[in-house]
Amino acid sequence: MEDKTETANPVIAEVAEKDASSMIAVAGHPLHAMSVHFPIALAFLTLAVDMLFWWSADAFWTRVGVWSSGGAFSFGVAAGLVGTIELLSVPGIRERVASWAHAISAVTLIACAGLNWGLRVTGAGEVLPHGILVSLLTCIMTGMAGWHGGKLIFDHGVGLMVSAKD
Repeated sequence: MEDKTETANPVIAEVAEKDASSMIAVAGHPLHAMSVHFPIALAFLTLAVDMLFWWSADAFWTRVGVWSSGGAFSFGVAAGLVGTIELLSVPGIRERVASWAHAISAVTLIACAGLNWGLRVTGAGEVLPHGILVSLLTCIMTGMAGWHGGKLIFDHGVGLMVSAKD
């Protein structure tokens, strides 16, 4: 079997050698990787409560949707701030194209989550059909951002270590 590092493009090899460790960690655990689970779960919860409202027509689910979409947006902004600091401060992360694809899809996701919450908190949009459609779009964007984030972790090893000595 042929060694890919010897035949690889020298620019790609140079980027691959750069440190892509996490700079923001708690007890050795990268904070961005820990914080993204909350907005992901709340985005899918919002879609679930929208479907429950569609099925039951109980106004309780609209109130739950306000809280879950607000939590998805708020926790998404927090996770996005940590991710942005990591992106801009670590050269090994910043120089990978996959990092920018993840960042763009994550910012789009946060915008969708903000729209979802804004429609509910202002009462500007009804849950059916606008709220459920925006919730569906938010979940699709969550999948896209998660796919790119997973590629960074599993293919590029981004954020797996908090320092080079680990």
